[in-house]
Amino acid sequence: MATAQTTALSAEDSSDLLAEKFDRLLGLVRANRPGDDLDIIRKAWDFCLEHHHGQKRASGEPFVLHPLEVALVLAEMKLDSTAIAAGLLHDAIEDTEAEAGEIRAKFGDQVEHIVEGVTKIDKIQFANREDRQAENVRKMLLAMVSDVRVVLIKLADRLHNMRTLEHLSADKQQNIAKETLDIYAPLAHRLGMGKVRGELEDLSFRYVDPYTYEKLHEAVEARRKEGEQFLSGVEGLLTEKLRESNVEARVEWRIKRLFSINQKLQKSNISIDQVYDLLALRVITKSVPDCYAAFGLIHSIWRPVPGRIKDFIAMPRPNLYQSLHTTVMGEGGHQFEVQIRTEDMHRIAEEGIAAHWKYKAGGSPISARDEQRLAWVRQLVEWQREMTDPNEFLSTLKIDLYPEEVYTFTPKGKVVVLPKDASPLDFAYSIHTEVGNTCVGAKVNGRLVPLRSKLRNGDIVEVVTQNGHTPSRDWLTIVKSARARNKIKHWLNEHQRERAIEIGRKLLEREARKYKVAISKFEEADYARVATEYSMATPSDLMAAIGFGKYSARQVLNRLSPGIAVQPGPDHETPGDGGVSDAVKRVAMASGTESLQVEGQNELLVYRARCCNPIRGEEIVGYVTRGKGVAVHARNCPNVQNLLYESDRRVSVEWARAADQAAGRAATYPVKLTIFCDDRPGMLKELTAIISDEGTNIRAVDSRPGPNADAVVEFVVEAKDVRQLTRLVQGMRRLPGVRDVQRSQKL
Repeated sequence: MATAQTTALSAEDSSDLLAEKFDRLLGLVRANRPGDDLDIIRKAWDFCLEHHHGQKRASGEPFVLHPLEVALVLAEMKLDSTAIAAGLLHDAIEDTEAEAGEIRAKFGDQVEHIVEGVTKIDKIQFANREDRQAENVRKMLLAMVSDVRVVLIKLADRLHNMRTLEHLSADKQQNIAKETLDIYAPLAHRLGMGKVRGELEDLSFRYVDPYTYEKLHEAVEARRKEGEQFLSGVEGLLTEKLRESNVEARVEWRIKRLFSINQKLQKSNISIDQVYDLLALRVITKSVPDCYAAFGLIHSIWRPVPGRIKDFIAMPRPNLYQSLHTTVMGEGGHQFEVQIRTEDMHRIAEEGIAAHWKYKAGGSPISARDEQRLAWVRQLVEWQREMTDPNEFLSTLKIDLYPEEVYTFTPKGKVVVLPKDASPLDFAYSIHTEVGNTCVGAKVNGRLVPLRSKLRNGDIVEVVTQNGHTPSRDWLTIVKSARARNKIKHWLNEHQRERAIEIGRKLLEREARKYKVAISKFEEADYARVATEYSMATPSDLMAAIGFGKYSARQVLNRLSPGIAVQPGPDHETPGDGGVSDAVKRVAMASGTESLQVEGQNELLVYRARCCNPIRGEEIVGYVTRGKGVAVHARNCPNVQNLLYESDRRVSVEWARAADQAAGRAATYPVKLTIFCDDRPGMLKELTAIISDEGTNIRAVDSRPGPNADAVVEFVVEAKDVRQLTRLVQGMRRLPGVRDVQRSQKL
């Protein structure tokens, strides 16, 4: 009886909560968009209540609370009632019996189109997580081209899911948070939505690296009171000076977000006391002239830090962000950053593409200015049609979503925005593909420079071309922009493939002569049959695979004519076996490669790439290197992106099952750890104790003084897998005086 009463009360409380939140939703829409039709929102809410009735979230709350919270986020973005109705219905097709036709009939074509674009594709089975993620993003980008509200709802959906992530398992928390950092936060950044991006990053950071998050949170909180007192005093002084100078403006202050602080610490290998923009002021004016007036006034009060002045008003970022940035030195040696912008610039910086949301019946849902912000989406959609590999697509996406920009000029004064550390090759490809392909040199500020040179803000670049010149594979290690990388890969793929097909044919002919087989007896249909057995589309694909070294000519000859007297040898594939899908070779070698399984090829040596030294549990990828076998790389290895442009040379690799490993001695992997810590007695003893407690062997140890009266200690330890390595790193980080622990890829 008590239990039933508790449930009833809980249901009543839930009903009151939902009613309260829905009233708040309507209130927000009335305030932000007084001319909008509220009936479509009411109808969508009734539909939502009916179709999600009885469904619960992992937290135990009614499922309908999720679409309602998504709609509230959209209302805070000041989106129109059509978008808010679609937000309420965004899970209807996937999670209920509702169909697209029913939504179209009740709410119109626009709502149905947006809901279809937002609907997840988790029910479709993909080979792996990368395929699923890539396909999800592809669909989102395609839908965004026709209606950007699709991605705004996806971002609102992800934001609420991140706010309630604590109710899921630890593995799901990690996967969702990592995907958010990789895709959704950068996507919000590219759309100029600073507020959404910041919250997504901090929420993700909490789950991706909880220990570092808590440690950093404590460090910031310890400095918060002093920082707030300092900023409050600075705010009062600046407000008074602005009033005396007749500059109409308001002043805000903030303490830098935890995720941004952590990025700064990792990138520069510094302590939190050395983060110059931990404290920040924001001056919001009425006009652009007032921005520059405030800028000069600030420099008359505090001394500017050289090299920290940036003018994003004159040269806006690609996502249309505009502000003046400067870092100045206050009393007591406090450095703080000041951002100066107009009210309009502030809305764009916080809300991005949603800041100027307009929707007129029969017109475009986005303004011409927002069209400029979406130009990169159309380019990405064009690129993704050329990319069959999901990893390549996601890598390109990540590069393009979160660029750090450098502003360069053509000799005629046109601004060309490129990623940080871009080369003259990036500049050349940004002008035109043919200019990039035939580039042989460049003049920067009137002087000839090597193609590997890094461009800087303000450089005037003139490209030198030569007819007949072609791209080099080495260029992939030079370029930084997604456009240049993709154009080079496309050219290399086309020409390397032609050469591989020719080599493949010659190798097959030579093998046939060796076994006295008349190659002329095989027809196109025979080659097509074998290509199909190897999961390839055409005989040309088969020849290319032989030429690249992915399959041996002997294997293919056996498949072409199973009855011929070709003796495959004890380690070779026999005619009639299952081919790529089930031809798995266990490789017994030193240094942990006995735990690897490789699909599709029985005749190649397999080894762990020395550039990244992958260990058990990491995501890995194999690459056929001519004459050396299969190099197994960690998927996040920097070299993977440059190597794997030739999809024909990629092979599937995986770690052997734990049960298979148990039969023999478990493999261990040498891993180099670098510890940045205080130079104090007993530190080395405490570090080695943690390694000893894990039952891990130390192969080598070295220590040296650090740059700031600290110490740097390097261990080479034997780790069984990623989990053990993670425990080691976390244990070391917990020691007093340890600032950071980093894994070095190379030994």
